[in-house]
Amino acid sequence: MPPHDETSPVGPRGGSVRRPPPNRTAAGGGGGGRRPPAGRGGRTTAARTGAAVAPRKGPGKGKAARSKKQRRRRRLKIAVATLAGLFVLLGVFVGVVYAATEVPSIESLQSKQTTVVYYADGSTEMARLAVAGGNRTNVGLDEVSEPAQQAILAAENRSFYSDPGISFTGIVRAAWNNLTGGSTQGGSTITQQYVKNAFLSSEQTFGRKFQELFLAIKLDNNYSKDEILENYLNTIYFGRGAYGIESAANTFFGVHASELTAQQGAVLAVLVRSPSHYDPEANSEGAQDRWGLVLDAMVDEGWLAQADRDASVYPPVLPRTDSSFDIPAGPEGLIVQRAIGELEAKGYTEQQIRAGGLRITTTVDKPAQDAAVAAVTDVMAGEPENLRQALVAVDPRTGAVRAYYGGPSGVGTDYALAQRQPGSSMKPYVLATALQEGISVNSRRDGSSPQTFPDREAPVRNSGGASCGSCTLVEAMTRSLNTTFYGLAHEVGPEKVRETALAATGLPETWTGGALRNNTILANTDGFTGSAIGIGEYEMRPIDQAHGFATFANGGVEHEPYFVSRVTDNEGAVLLEYGGDSGDQAIPANVANDVTYALKDVASYSKRALQGGREVASKTGTQGQGEDNSDAWMVGYTPSLSTAVWMGNDSPSDPIVNAGGSIIYGSGLPGAIWQEFMNTVLAGTPEEDLPDRPTIRGDTGVGVPAPAPKPERTQSQTQAPPSSQAPPSEPVTEEPAPTPTPTPPAPTPPPPATPTPTQPTVPGVPGPPQNGEGSNGNGGPPFDGQDG
Repeated sequence: MPPHDETSPVGPRGGSVRRPPPNRTAAGGGGGGRRPPAGRGGRTTAARTGAAVAPRKGPGKGKAARSKKQRRRRRLKIAVATLAGLFVLLGVFVGVVYAATEVPSIESLQSKQTTVVYYADGSTEMARLAVAGGNRTNVGLDEVSEPAQQAILAAENRSFYSDPGISFTGIVRAAWNNLTGGSTQGGSTITQQYVKNAFLSSEQTFGRKFQELFLAIKLDNNYSKDEILENYLNTIYFGRGAYGIESAANTFFGVHASELTAQQGAVLAVLVRSPSHYDPEANSEGAQDRWGLVLDAMVDEGWLAQADRDASVYPPVLPRTDSSFDIPAGPEGLIVQRAIGELEAKGYTEQQIRAGGLRITTTVDKPAQDAAVAAVTDVMAGEPENLRQALVAVDPRTGAVRAYYGGPSGVGTDYALAQRQPGSSMKPYVLATALQEGISVNSRRDGSSPQTFPDREAPVRNSGGASCGSCTLVEAMTRSLNTTFYGLAHEVGPEKVRETALAATGLPETWTGGALRNNTILANTDGFTGSAIGIGEYEMRPIDQAHGFATFANGGVEHEPYFVSRVTDNEGAVLLEYGGDSGDQAIPANVANDVTYALKDVASYSKRALQGGREVASKTGTQGQGEDNSDAWMVGYTPSLSTAVWMGNDSPSDPIVNAGGSIIYGSGLPGAIWQEFMNTVLAGTPEEDLPDRPTIRGDTGVGVPAPAPKPERTQSQTQAPPSSQAPPSEPVTEEPAPTPTPTPPAPTPPPPATPTPTQPTVPGVPGPPQNGEGSNGNGGPPFDGQDG
């Protein structure tokens, strides 16, 4: 018989049963009917049944300790209770917010609002996007062809007619992206997109996402799917200034929305995601790829027969008739386009940017921009119309773009992004690499001309026949000796020079756009980088050179250039505040110091010194094609401003000459633009000192000895120009300023100064034809050495 508690009934009660009181000890004292504790004279159930009694451990206070299993169960119960409580609270919160959410009537939806772009002062207008009364015509859903409706649904929300108005997976993905720093866009239903575009601001926050969620649910409950789709189609932006599907049908195909075919509807459906990127004129391949995917989705949904899909061809699209619908036609239009692109990269949609009523403040200073346009206009007056120019000015301390001139047309080619050969303006990166290898700026190298090198079949020549058998690297930089820097790049390794340049400019491994898209940066078409990188054979862009030189100006700390500093909505709520990235130490500080020191005399040597003797570090660059030049550069900086100027033609094969028929060098027309701009912008600002001595000493490389001192040197010989070593018939270099030369031959008189900012006539270098002299033997374009 199993043991049982004495108070447990074991059979039916026949009445009250009184048990005799237990024995009490003499020491009990009066305790009345209290039972003594077990183990101390008291009679327990175990004692009555004869079961052994285990002695209690410890002092006998409280209950026995719980087992691990009991503790786990207890923790689990607490966790379940906590979660249940949180779910209850969340349910209450959702219920309250849902009940409090007011659904605006569709008739009162937020129509397109003008977005305003400002200069850096935040008050001077640069542009207005989506001007009032823009290209919009509202139509009923019955006036939109069914194939066009189905194409939009196939691209954006196939389950539109069956979903509750929200996408739970899209919400989770957006929340995850927000937590991890990714984009908060994407994955929304058509109802959510409509709510976002019509009722809400462009704020990228959880709060706005919650508003979107509740409004979408209520809107879906209060209005029919057809009503929502109709209004969505009338508010969406399709590009080219077209708001709504009726305007888009007319803009792209010259038809009414009711006449759109499935193929035409698929073209418009592709544009919803990114109108500018997928415009057939701008990105034919990408637009057609996505067009095919939309048609495939229509087949999957049973909206298009497979036979019709197989027979489909991409429909002809009308050309742009007014691409500047809301982009300024002048040079500032390119700034607006860069600002829009920057915001799109941060997650803003084109719909939000162009029709969200934003207030966008750029980094571009109005006075600096005016100075850039004026410098180009003044210098280029009367010059050949086929010449192209670009100017980019960057604040080295933050990366903020202060002036940007990519051409005269705001909707034309942006030459500030042109991929062109930089010539000798690449030499500072070679010097920076050498300095990191322990080769100081006072090290000497052979700058005689011509020279041959192991990795090159044709000889390398200096511009104008200049030659120096033993020049310091400072002297070679000032005189822009090609042989010195080709040899130095070969000595330290071309790949190391490339790494230095990429670090300073923040460029990736491959081009992401332009004519060289997907090609390796600073390499030939085969991806090979040769020693010709030292004389600028591989392409860079003007904005890259302003960026790279800004890194030197900022002690080697690199900041990514940016155009947008602030974004608010039309009520002033701040959506974005940006002052640039934190910066990376891309170049050691002592290296940047010594590069700047080596560039201090170039402007004076090139007769482009700044007013008042203001210190400036700079470098010219000229790229040759045969006996002609195709590109000319002037890049320079103070600690507060880095400016790059480029000049060329649309085709690198076309020579650049000035109005007098003379070859254009970096110190010529580009130098004149750079000089006028810098003088204007820096006027009245404090003068900033540049390094007056190098910090790195020694020479770990293969140097040459200093020239033996000459027993006799006259005053006239001391003042001879650097090209005096060449015979009288030889041309001068592009910077014919008088400087001493370590190996002076018979002197020649200095050339006369030119009264205008244009480059004086420079005859061709005498001797054998130089076509192809710049070929590095690895398939790269030719370089004739006519650079300074």
